[in-house]
Amino acid sequence: MKYVKRLFVVLLIISLTSFVEKTKSTIGLNVGDVAPNFIIRTMLNNQQLDLKDLKGYYVLVNFWASYDAQSRMRNVSLNNAIRETFNKVKFVSVSFDEYQSVFKETVRKDRIVTPTCFAETTGETSGLFKIYNLNKGLKSYLLDENGVIIAKNISVSELPSYIKKRA
Repeated sequence: MKYVKRLFVVLLIISLTSFVEKTKSTIGLNVGDVAPNFIIRTMLNNQQLDLKDLKGYYVLVNFWASYDAQSRMRNVSLNNAIRETFNKVKFVSVSFDEYQSVFKETVRKDRIVTPTCFAETTGETSGLFKIYNLNKGLKSYLLDENGVIIAKNISVSELPSYIKKRA
């Protein structure tokens, strides 16, 4: 009987904790985290970008690759939206295409016009890919003026509400 009571208590504790909502993922970067800094060179006009230099602005960092249709479409739509309507947001577009020729052709076809369009030609083996934990899929991050992540995988339709909330 003594062991039955202990077993009952253990089962009760386990069942109660299984219903607790887990709001923060333990994998990758989450809303509320400070985005890791990175320095990258653009392949189109050979300029360098240091993410920390964009503090004071909203920054939308979008990771994509030409071989990933969903991330490529998101890149095009976010680039167009920011270029046309959001002068408060800096857009940083990072491709993980391993070949410069593929990257350049994709940018041309997609009509990406931005001075902050970069290619990480070491692809999935790059340090940037690892520090942003992109092995679970290519993502986008909206950062506030202090470099804190305020949204992940944001859509064009959601962007205005995030900017208005904080403006």
